[in-house]
Amino acid sequence: MRKTFMGVRLRRLREERRLKQVELAHALGISTSYLNQIEQNQRPLTMPVLLKINAVFGIDVQLFSEDEEARLITELRDSLAEAPEQISLAEIRELATNMPAVARTLIGLQRRHREMIERTEAMADQLGNQWLAGGSARMPFEQVREFFHAHNNHIEPLDQAAERLYREAGFAPRMVHSGLIERLQRLHDIRVVHAQPGSVQRRYDPDTRILHISPDLRAGQQAFQMATQLAFLEVGDLIDDLASSPVLTGSEARRLARIGLANYFAGALLLPYADFLATAEAQSYDIERLGRHFGVGFETICHRLSTLQRPEARGVPFFFIRVDRAGNISKRQSATDFHFSRVGGSCPLWKVYEAFAQPGRVLRQVAQMPDGRTYLWVARTVRRTAGAFGEPGKTFAIALGCDIRHAHRLVYSRGFDLSDPSAATPIGVACKVCERTACPQRAFPMIGRAVAADENRATLTPYPVALPGSADPR
Repeated sequence: MRKTFMGVRLRRLREERRLKQVELAHALGISTSYLNQIEQNQRPLTMPVLLKINAVFGIDVQLFSEDEEARLITELRDSLAEAPEQISLAEIRELATNMPAVARTLIGLQRRHREMIERTEAMADQLGNQWLAGGSARMPFEQVREFFHAHNNHIEPLDQAAERLYREAGFAPRMVHSGLIERLQRLHDIRVVHAQPGSVQRRYDPDTRILHISPDLRAGQQAFQMATQLAFLEVGDLIDDLASSPVLTGSEARRLARIGLANYFAGALLLPYADFLATAEAQSYDIERLGRHFGVGFETICHRLSTLQRPEARGVPFFFIRVDRAGNISKRQSATDFHFSRVGGSCPLWKVYEAFAQPGRVLRQVAQMPDGRTYLWVARTVRRTAGAFGEPGKTFAIALGCDIRHAHRLVYSRGFDLSDPSAATPIGVACKVCERTACPQRAFPMIGRAVAADENRATLTPYPVALPGSADPR
C-alpha cells in the first residue's frame, strides 16, 4: 500500500488554526520532532494520527484522503493536456499532493478558459461570428452540478429530515404512495388527482390546492413526484438555506438547485438512508432486487446508491451516470474519485454504450483507466414510453460504477477474477485527452500531441501519435 505524505496540507491546517508546532503536537499526542517530520514529508501521515486530527479538529478526513488526491490528479491531467510543455505524471502528482489549493486553482482557471471558448463558439454559430460580452463563468446547470459534487453527492440534513418524516408518518416499503396522498390531504389540504394526458408529470396549483400527477407514471414514480412537492412544503426553509451556497451565483442556478434538492429529499424519503443501506448490504447491492423491495425503478435505485456517504455509515462509494444514444450525459453524480471529462465525449469502449444494443439487460464490465485505476461497472437501459401512438419516448443507459477494491461487495462481481489485471477492458476519459495511443476506437487526435501523418503508411489506429522529437514523416 502506498504511503500517504500530506505534510503541506497538515502544515496549512495548523497555520490556519494559528497553532505552533508544539501546540499541535501536544493536541495530537505526538512529539514535536515527529510532527515536524510529517510536515516536511519525511514521515507518512498514519491512520492513528489522521483519526486524531479528525477527533481534535472535527474536520472531514476527505481533506487527507487518497481518493481526493486521485481526483485532483485526473482533473489536473485533463486541465494541463493543452499546456505548451508536456508535464509528467510525477510532477502532477507532486502538485496534487503537496499543493492542492494551487492544483484546484489551476483546474478552475483552465475550466473557465474552456467554458469561455465553448461559449464563444456557440455564440458565433448563432450570431454569425459575433459574440456577446458578459455572462457568468459557468452555466446555471453546471453550477448546480458543481454544488452537488462539492457535497460528494450527499446532503446529510435532507437525509435526516427524510428519515424523521418516514418514521413519524409510519411509512413502509411499497406503501409510501398511499401514505403521501393521505399526508398531503390531512396536513396541507392538498388533493392529489390524475393529470390530463400530456407531457406534465407533476403540476401543483396553489390556488385550488390540487396536485396533478401524470397517470402514465408507475406508482413509484408518482410517489417520487408527490414527495418532491412535499419537500417544498415541509422542508422548504432547509432547501432555501442549502440553495444559498456561494457556488450558486444567480437566481436561475438557485431555482435549479432547489428543484435538485427537493428531488434529493424525495429519493431519501422513498429510500430512507439507514433502512436502504442495510437492505442494499444484505442483498449485495442487487439493483433489481432493491427495486422490487422498495417499489421503485432501476434509475432511482442507482441514483440513491450514489448518495450513501454518511460518515458513520458509508455504503459503497458509487458513481452514477445517465447517457442517451448520442452520448450526451444528462446526469452524472460521483461519491468518489472517478473522473468525468469536461473536454467532451467519452470512451466508446465503455460498457454503458453497449447497453443500447441489448435493451433491458444488465451488463457488467471491469474497466481500467490509463492511470491504472480499475473499476467495476454495471449498465442497463431504461425506457420511458410516450403517452400515445406516434409520440416520441425516451431511452437512456444508466451506469453505476465503483472502484475495484469495493467490487467484492457487489453481486455483479461474481464470475470475475478481480485480481487479474488483464481481465480489465482498457478505457479512457475522452478521446481528446486519452493517453492510449494504440486505441483503434480513437475519434479525435490527442490534445497537445502531434499526429504522425505518413502518406506511405496506414495503421489500424486513427491519428497515430508522433514520438517526441521524431521528424515529420513527410
